[in-house]
Amino acid sequence: MKLGRLNHIGVATPDLDASIAFYRDVMGATDITEPFVLESQQVRVCFVNTPGEAGTAGTQIELLQPTVPDSAVGKWLEKNPLGGQHHICYEVPDIHAAKAWFEGLGKRVLGEPRVGAHGTLIFFVHPKDMGGQLTEIMETPKEAPKGGH
Repeated sequence: MKLGRLNHIGVATPDLDASIAFYRDVMGATDITEPFVLESQQVRVCFVNTPGEAGTAGTQIELLQPTVPDSAVGKWLEKNPLGGQHHICYEVPDIHAAKAWFEGLGKRVLGEPRVGAHGTLIFFVHPKDMGGQLTEIMETPKEAPKGGH
């Protein structure tokens, strides 16, 4: 397997609207997608699109607010009430080959590939197997995804 593009950094927040205002008013973001609910992950989500260079897409910031307290992001926020960096996400050309590769290395893949917020297949790898960082692996979108890249 080969490391793909850093697609996004997931940031958990207790208040999505306040986080959107922060990225717009403090960080100067001008391209923020409309929030939507991703029922399968029990989150309300949007993407902050950062500028790219030389015609490339910038890395996104994925803002995540749990819709229920006992969701994965809700439980994470219990331990980190201010919010913060939740995960990083890399693209791969073939999600199933990537899953087999990680599992072949003895890495703990958390569940089967499923559709993520970009409308493409994703899975997560346990932080204890990834240098302490929850890592999302995402199949490179074949067409313009919901998140804007």
